Amino acid sequence: MSLRNPTSHPRTIKTISIGSFTFESGEQLPNVELAYERCGPTDAPVILVCHALTGNQLAIGSEEEPGWWAGLIGEDCPIDTNRYQVITFNVLGGCHGSTGPASIDPNTGKAFRQNFPKVTVRDMVHAQHSALQSLGIKEVQAVAGGSLGGMQAYEWGLLYPEYMKKLFILAATPYLSDYGIAFNHIGARAIKCDPNFQEGNYESNEQLHGFEIARMTGMVTYRSGPLFEKRFDRSHKAGDAYEIQSYLDYQGDKIKERFDANSYLYLLDAMNNHDIGRGRDGWENAAKQYKAELHTFSFEHDLLYPDSLIRQFAIHPEKSSHYHIPTDYGHDGFLVEFERWGKWIKEKLD
Repeated sequence: MSLRNPTSHPRTIKTISIGSFTFESGEQLPNVELAYERCGPTDAPVILVCHALTGNQLAIGSEEEPGWWAGLIGEDCPIDTNRYQVITFNVLGGCHGSTGPASIDPNTGKAFRQNFPKVTVRDMVHAQHSALQSLGIKEVQAVAGGSLGGMQAYEWGLLYPEYMKKLFILAATPYLSDYGIAFNHIGARAIKCDPNFQEGNYESNEQLHGFEIARMTGMVTYRSGPLFEKRFDRSHKAGDAYEIQSYLDYQGDKIKERFDANSYLYLLDAMNNHDIGRGRDGWENAAKQYKAELHTFSFEHDLLYPDSLIRQFAIHPEKSSHYHIPTDYGHDGFLVEFERWGKWIKEKLD
């Protein structure tokens, strides 16, 4: 696939088959595929980037459509594609080319929908490891990700402790808090209670007003009160609508155009069940098992992944550092203002 590149290095967008895959649940699929983006010198050290809930494999993107980490990744950026090759997979259970609920079940010839196997963060990591092996990549320099991507980075360091030298975990805690589960529950209920959801057998996202509400709920938690006050200041749009209301309506409409509601539910469930201590005698014990150099980042006003819990975690690994970034963006701070914190990633990579 040929696209104009934000860097002068080759950029590849492909799908790779990892063959038969067994989920943590014990269910098995005969042919699983992962879509990925790859950019940078092919002989350079690899950095694996993991995406968040509604992200995808296009972390770098093109000049026409920059990726969600464009500016953090690229030539002379903190993650420098002159020095590293960067690979990002669309997660197992996703809806941008990887096998997920919208994929065709070979046994029925129809989309899996809610019959897709339950997916965990550990399943995502195992699938990515298999894909890297298929690509001939035996080790990586680092694994980096924020939010759901940070959850994957946590698990990478425990499931394959010798596979990477460094971990960069942004805006993610060692387990999802009850507060985070609560907001995910509201979003999931909004989708499932929509009459057009039909137990996952909806005709299209366009019918799902509950999906809009789920996204609006999420957006309120991703940003902060101070940011909303500065950006909207109770200003009105046309008629009686406030700017903040129009903004949330826009976000609700936009998510339906680019994401599958069933996939959204599956990934919410994976996040709910994220806990590095599961089966490892608690998260504090698991935190002592990391072998890679580990760097955590928290963002001010992050309601879902508080600095206090990330700091608690960061004292346990043998080789770790923690950075707290003052910002009004809250949880979404890991997607913006790279000039504030990208320097620390560059410093630790170099």
